[in-house]
Amino acid sequence: MRTACYSIGLRTRFRGLDRRDGMVIEGEAGWGEFSPFWEYGVEESRAWWAAAHEAATLPYPDPVRTRIPVNVTVPATTPERAHAIVTASGGCRTAKVKVAEPGQTLGEEQARLEAVRDALGSSGAIRIDANAAWDLDEASRRLPILDRAAGGLEYAEQPCAAVEDLATLRRRGNVPIAADESIRRAADPFAVVRAEAADVVVLKVQPLGGVRAALRIAEQIGLPVVVSSALESSVGIAAGVALAAALPELPYACGLATVHLFERDVVGDPLLPTNGELPVRRVAPEPHLLEAAAADEAVTARWHDRLAAVTGSRA
Repeated sequence: MRTACYSIGLRTRFRGLDRRDGMVIEGEAGWGEFSPFWEYGVEESRAWWAAAHEAATLPYPDPVRTRIPVNVTVPATTPERAHAIVTASGGCRTAKVKVAEPGQTLGEEQARLEAVRDALGSSGAIRIDANAAWDLDEASRRLPILDRAAGGLEYAEQPCAAVEDLATLRRRGNVPIAADESIRRAADPFAVVRAEAADVVVLKVQPLGGVRAALRIAEQIGLPVVVSSALESSVGIAAGVALAAALPELPYACGLATVHLFERDVVGDPLLPTNGELPVRRVAPEPHLLEAAAADEAVTARWHDRLAAVTGSRA
């Protein structure tokens, strides 16, 4: 397999990162992406490799739709920047707003949500993502306030880490609950269903081991699915699009419009939304763009070491 490593700056600090790096691989079916975050260990990273290998060596499942509605992702930034991101989102009518950023106040979160509502107008949908940062008491306190600031939340994604806390929040019925980390980083992703802890599940292709594995989980869980990215280049996003295209039902906009967070991409026609949708298609990096985004020798060596640790062999 051919491999290339990228390192790309982010337009706005996101998930504590100013740059995103990863590896893209080419096989007989096309290109896949291997980009687990650096804090993830070898065992957890194996699922990410399985997804990349699948994308490069197998055709994607047959799609049942040709376009995927997507949300714009708003980092934990200023109200002015949040407003501008939504306005320039390519027609997205749903926004996912990051909250629970260390060092930020509840007032800053309220102001960001109010700015997003202003940019979307009354008919747009707003969801928030706390990345499991709150305990039950904090989530119980903040959710009603943020719900009002947004003019109504579509759902709150992973407000707490513990499944039992998600179930408690859901029973209180203030805001619908979506589970993300409780699916993709859990030893038992079906605990959410048994506890009746979520209204929606968020599925990400790389952490779940590929499009086919994610489809099986979606079928077994039996809850509405939102397909989201893991902060990938268009190569990784294409696998998420393939998953969303193959789901029998897709009632919510998907979190796959994150390439706008990157300063550049490795493909010439990036997967960016038009009229709030992404097309269902394969993508392939272009040599000059791979060269422009190439990681330095130290980062490249680190990725090859990581791949060797995960697969037991060096590319």
